[in-house]
Amino acid sequence: MENLFLFISVAFLFIFIFGRILEKIRVPWIFASLIFGLLLAIYNPFSSITDSAIFIFMAELGMYFLLFIVGFEINLQELKEKGKFVLKSTFLIIFFEAFLGSLLIHFIFNCSWFISLLVSLSFASVGEIILIPLLDEFKMLKTKLGRAIVDIGVTGNVIEIFILVVVSILIASHDPARIYVTLLSLLVLFLLTIGFVHFRREGEQFHFMNVDTMFIFSIFILFLFLGIGTYANAAPLAALAAGISLKTFMHQERLELIEKEVKAISYGFFAPLFFLWVGMSISIDALITYPLVILLIVAVTKSVKIIVSYFVGRKELGKKESILLGIGLSVKFSTSIIITKILFQEGLINIELYSVIISSSIVFNFVVPFLFSSLIVKWKIASNRGVYKMFKSKI
Repeated sequence: MENLFLFISVAFLFIFIFGRILEKIRVPWIFASLIFGLLLAIYNPFSSITDSAIFIFMAELGMYFLLFIVGFEINLQELKEKGKFVLKSTFLIIFFEAFLGSLLIHFIFNCSWFISLLVSLSFASVGEIILIPLLDEFKMLKTKLGRAIVDIGVTGNVIEIFILVVVSILIASHDPARIYVTLLSLLVLFLLTIGFVHFRREGEQFHFMNVDTMFIFSIFILFLFLGIGTYANAAPLAALAAGISLKTFMHQERLELIEKEVKAISYGFFAPLFFLWVGMSISIDALITYPLVILLIVAVTKSVKIIVSYFVGRKELGKKESILLGIGLSVKFSTSIIITKILFQEGLINIELYSVIISSSIVFNFVVPFLFSSLIVKWKIASNRGVYKMFKSKI
């Protein structure tokens, strides 16, 4: 079968049907695309399509659009104003998880300490996007617990920016002739981002433009940054910087509308293809060889987040809420998966480590939402009793 259109049709039909099943157990529907990718990793009759340049290009666009959306969440001004609790929690959670994760990766997969640290730092990131809809349904987004989860997740994105910069320079270091081009491209990206922040007042005039025009302008900015970032092998970083730039430059009301448009095209088309591509890249042999390692990584990282969150947050939030904080922060999503994919593509990590990390992320994203919502109901933490009764009947 070499018909790309029919393949995409089959893929999205599977994602639609299986995604609805996943939602019933509190798992985001988009992970149905990862499951479809895993099935293709076992047996792929469509290899001529999935290995084609056009499919890979669309999958990479999914990665860039996801990072573009993550950039929308990062507010540089708000990061300066975060409370001590958020900053302290973010630092301690990432520090201890990265420390223990580095030990596991170094000794089990024989990676260098530097690569082990990069992988563990990326894996320590939080996919707060997954829990936002759940918190919203429980009417908890504006509670101390809800805000702590979102704020710690967003603050942790700063670490992800740092990792993307390091990975870009690391890739260029293998070719000394490209290091100057890479550094120049990164400098241009930095100056463009600062420029948009500096001229945010001028962005007020865009408040009067219609949504269609603003969407075209946003896509122009995204691809401009991607084009510059390509010279530095830093297109993912460029996509993130483009989102940050628009966040600070565009009027808030228009930004919210544009974000909805970008999310629609991303989650509705490109992102599922990216997750399918990620799942398809996993080695089934590695999963069979390292099942205990996957469980060990899940156990260690989840324990670290719960223990640190408990000791840091028990006075600020309460004992039960601090445990929920640790569970919620265990969820993984796009950025950690994207960084792992980049490291694998560039040959900085092997297929076994890549497969174990992605598989561990899948385990987290299946377990965490269900466990999180179950404990909210069991401990009667949901403030809205109608919502509480609704979820109690479902769980």
